[in-house]
Amino acid sequence: MTTPFQPGQATVYTTVEEISRLTKAIRKTARPVVLVPTMGALHAGHISLVKAAQRIPGAIVVVSIFVNPLQFAAGEDLDAYPRTLDADVEKLKAAGADAVFAPTPREMYPNQPRTVIHPGNLGSILEGASRPTHFAGVLTVVNKLFHITNASHAIFGEKDYQQLILIQQMVTDLNLDVHVIGAPIVRETDGLALSSRNTYLSEDERELALTLSAALTSGAYVAGDGPDAVLKAARAVIDAVPSIELDYLELKGANLGDVDPAGANRLLVAARVGSTRLIDNIGIDFGSEEVTGEPRS
Repeated sequence: MTTPFQPGQATVYTTVEEISRLTKAIRKTARPVVLVPTMGALHAGHISLVKAAQRIPGAIVVVSIFVNPLQFAAGEDLDAYPRTLDADVEKLKAAGADAVFAPTPREMYPNQPRTVIHPGNLGSILEGASRPTHFAGVLTVVNKLFHITNASHAIFGEKDYQQLILIQQMVTDLNLDVHVIGAPIVRETDGLALSSRNTYLSEDERELALTLSAALTSGAYVAGDGPDAVLKAARAVIDAVPSIELDYLELKGANLGDVDPAGANRLLVAARVGSTRLIDNIGIDFGSEEVTGEPRS
């Protein structure tokens, strides 16, 4: 039985057949289908992606909610990852999203995950060094979602910056006809980057987690003194909090290659606060006095 489509009402579809039929028909009318891929447990950061999608003229906004088992390694938080579909759909209705695609793992992988997309060398650094199978899982499910939803555009948050760059790389290398758009990080007023995993933090751990955005801010403030000064300042903030278990703190070019000493770059951090692993990043342009993505204090 086909689920009736109600624009702006976050109509829920759970099968590949239904969402594909709907979005194929929409594309035939020359309207863009804008995909916002998520794993649910939606917060204001996700809603900002929906709002960015809605700014595309004529857009039909499809939000996918799928906790993708392929991007979780053994011992990671697949089972514990928050699943709040009913609450998520209500938030999406309030935001005016048009459709929600919420499949089961069996619907997405009816033959078990067999074919995967290798992320290449860029997938082996930063997050990939700590989570070597992660980005193959991400790229595989995103590629499937692009095809299933007939997406013309897709919105991804810059908090998962390496993910964004790898998806852009995949679209280029595989000649996919999808326009990928990065959206700015959304933060709490004290600078903490919004994340579904923030719900794991105790009150004390949340206070400690502010160390990450503070370190990025400290690095950004001395950008005029060059790359070495940026890393030194950021590292000093993290080193002052021994209970923060640092995974990496690295300065990379905008495309995660070599640092551009006269242009745009990215300072990225990952650390464990208690048992929760968090990531954050900030844009730094050595060719400008302006700092992009600056955490607020």
